[in-house]
Amino acid sequence: MAGIYIHIPFCKQACNYCNFYFSTSLHFKDKLIASLLKEIDLRKNYLQGETISSIYFGGGTPSILNSNEIQKILIKIQETFEIDNAIEITLEGNPDDLTTKKVHALYEIGINRLSIGTQSFLKEDLIFMNRAHSAKEAEQCIKDASKVGFRNLSIDLIYGAPSQSISSWKKNLNILQELDINHLSSYALTVEENTPLYHLIRKGKYPPVDENLAAIHFEILQEWAYKHNWNHYEISNLSREANYSKHNTSYWQGTPYLGLGPAAHSYNGSSRQWNVSNLKKYIDAIAVNQVPFELELLNKSNQFNETIMTGLRTIWGVDKTLLAQKFPEYYANFEKQVDQINPDWIKNSKDVLQLSDAGRFYADGIAADLFTA
Repeated sequence: MAGIYIHIPFCKQACNYCNFYFSTSLHFKDKLIASLLKEIDLRKNYLQGETISSIYFGGGTPSILNSNEIQKILIKIQETFEIDNAIEITLEGNPDDLTTKKVHALYEIGINRLSIGTQSFLKEDLIFMNRAHSAKEAEQCIKDASKVGFRNLSIDLIYGAPSQSISSWKKNLNILQELDINHLSSYALTVEENTPLYHLIRKGKYPPVDENLAAIHFEILQEWAYKHNWNHYEISNLSREANYSKHNTSYWQGTPYLGLGPAAHSYNGSSRQWNVSNLKKYIDAIAVNQVPFELELLNKSNQFNETIMTGLRTIWGVDKTLLAQKFPEYYANFEKQVDQINPDWIKNSKDVLQLSDAGRFYADGIAADLFTA
């Protein structure tokens, strides 16, 4: 099984924290769609005949496209690849785009999962983040999607923002619990260089992000998940019952995927490649039958490190038996390094290494300590 990711690099306005590649101009929209259709032909052999189990429209803001434009891309993929009968087709959207009419049109063309960029249900947070939608729109589009027939709904929530208190974060989670949603992606606010937020903080117009507050918010998230029987199956992803995201889970389990569009990444087990993060350069290259990408070949140590990093992020942890079989040259040192980790942060059995609840917030640092050079 394999996945396909399509990057739609358009947004109505720039969120102040975002460092993804996007444009607020739709000038090249028609040419982008034509280029995506052509890139599908140019890249049709990348997955070597693997059946496609997930398609994910990300961005940017894919909900800026109309349903006919999205359908063109879906039809081309379905004509080009072998599609699994139980395929998950996700589209990211913002509440201000997802009117009842738009949601119904997406449902009719075969989108069966929506990932809604809510970020918060509270006005002060949305103003701080420079989001285009209102708190009312955030709740209404979820209700509308449920009425239309979407049973697989995910939303994003950000925590650790200076605009948030402990009580307001709890309020966000309480509102979520009352809505008909079965998946949550929740991320700590990070300040990336060259974003508007980065410059606003440097100029003293906004307070810096408080990592201690983010840690408290994360603890509250974990407690909320236990209380309401949500599965915290990956550091940033939670679901009711087993409504895991097929597409995102494939990333953590090392499944191959093809990325289409400017700035999209692809992975086939032995290498990673990423398309140029420039819409005009992408369109011009595709026009002459060239895919403009950079390539990174993954050596044995790269593969070992990725296995550690992705495994630790999930409830399934790192399979130590498979790790020893696949990377015998690194395994003895790995065991020594595990012994140096704070025992309160890990659950270390004979067969599996997992993070404890206390260790999850420090996942990246713990993984880095276990990497091989």
